[in-house]
Amino acid sequence: MKKIIALLTIFITAFNRNANAQQTYPRITGYFSVFNSVGSLNRNGFTSNFSDAYTVVFPFGMNILKSDRFGISFELAPAIRTENNIAKVSSVNFHPGAMFRFKHGFTFIGRMAFETSGRFGVTPVFNQVIKKGKDASMFISVPFPVRFGNNLPTSIGTGLQVGVSF
Repeated sequence: MKKIIALLTIFITAFNRNANAQQTYPRITGYFSVFNSVGSLNRNGFTSNFSDAYTVVFPFGMNILKSDRFGISFELAPAIRTENNIAKVSSVNFHPGAMFRFKHGFTFIGRMAFETSGRFGVTPVFNQVIKKGKDASMFISVPFPVRFGNNLPTSIGTGLQVGVSF
């Protein structure tokens, strides 16, 4: 009987620890989103995403939240470019960054960017939760990618990102 009570105590303790883990840190969350660029600006002028070609990006990732105020984010963002009726994956961006979380669902994310197209840079992201649910939340973000390299001029762009975190 003592063995059964000991096993039940261990089981209940482990179960309570898992139940409380959702309220403690560190905590891991994930997300999936869609990013539509408006365009980018470089020394040659403004290039719209809706002119000769169209690119849509599907960022997804994992956040490791250290506290209510800080976390680290790891993102992969494959980009699909359509030009002359041909669609292809044009680049994949590895996008790690630090998350600074504020009140009312606002987060600033400072990301580094490493693209398979040969470009690299930084991406400051302004993120806002617009609908918070029990198991998932909807968010909207405005990133400002700054890119260098690959024998192209430095550029800055912007667009709109909409996603679901869980």
